[in-house]
Amino acid sequence: MNFDVTDFEPMRPFRDDEIPAVMRRICNDAHFPLIAKWVYPEKNAEEVKDILYKFTDIRDFQVETMRRVNERILNTTTDGLTCDGFDNLDKDKRYLFISNHRDIMLDACFLQYLLWQNGHETSEITFGSNLMGLQIVDDIGRANKMFKVERAGSMREFYKSSLLLSKYIRHTICEKKQSIWIAQRNGRTKDGIDRTEPGLIKMLMLSGEKGKFKQSLLDLDIVPMSVSYEWEPCDFLKAKELYESKDKRYIKKPGEDLNSILTGILQPKGRVHIHLGKPIGIEDLASIKDDDQPALMQTTSRILDERIRRGYKLWPNNHAAYDILHEKTGTSAHYTMEEMSKLSAHIADATSQIPDPARQEIRNIMLRIYAGPLN
Repeated sequence: MNFDVTDFEPMRPFRDDEIPAVMRRICNDAHFPLIAKWVYPEKNAEEVKDILYKFTDIRDFQVETMRRVNERILNTTTDGLTCDGFDNLDKDKRYLFISNHRDIMLDACFLQYLLWQNGHETSEITFGSNLMGLQIVDDIGRANKMFKVERAGSMREFYKSSLLLSKYIRHTICEKKQSIWIAQRNGRTKDGIDRTEPGLIKMLMLSGEKGKFKQSLLDLDIVPMSVSYEWEPCDFLKAKELYESKDKRYIKKPGEDLNSILTGILQPKGRVHIHLGKPIGIEDLASIKDDDQPALMQTTSRILDERIRRGYKLWPNNHAAYDILHEKTGTSAHYTMEEMSKLSAHIADATSQIPDPARQEIRNIMLRIYAGPLN
């Protein structure tokens, strides 16, 4: 299958020259007044329009409006965002950040905020096409360097979209000189255990030179990223979904993705930490032949899992959940009885409207979500 840059048109973020028209469309959307009031609570809708009308490129929008969005979320729903690992990055290089995935929006948005704070270019962001149903969501996302990834279709359509995504990622990093954020798996981690899908690594190699699979990975400068939330975004919604899908295929309800986005944004998250690990280099893959695709998939996935797990910051909730679940006190040095009681009360409150025996099962799933990083 042959591709050229015009094939990226339906998926790519907006260009700088498109931003003025996009801002006008956002301002004319029926949902605009509600969003504007949340982002700029001290201004009326017309004053916010005046701000957006002045934007001439993506950086304007990110530094003024999206910075405000991140700071509003951080100030109202978290107890602070910390980070480490930026010393592993070179400001003159572009990277593929492969991250564990705990929140639909915030994992990538907080990375953008930290990149900006630390003097790096912000990255482009993968975003499922199923999440961009509303025009204003599509406009805001693509103005914030998000690009659409197709998730549905036949096996042939899936292969074609995977190849297109692979080519877009390589084109963006190697030719456009823009970094990219992508999750280590399709969809959020719902059981607290972060594992890389080997198929993701295979997808990245699709666009490389045939027989030179190792170099095709090294060219992307892959950085393992770990995001750790003290209070897991959408913990109850994730547990409920796992419970409902244990005996049958889970079918999302209309508006469920939007509800998860809003819940993740508005729900208290406690402390949040992002760790950027050492990029995967030639020394990590030295023992593998350049054309050994299965070994490269396995080894790269293992390295990502190890570095993401090592970079995960364990909070008192993680240790307390582990001990409650296993009815022991083996990690009690890492939490107080007050912290354990707070976690138990949070889970009891979240499941209070669920009748038994489902309530007990969902309670245990929530505990496993928090205990997962210790397993």
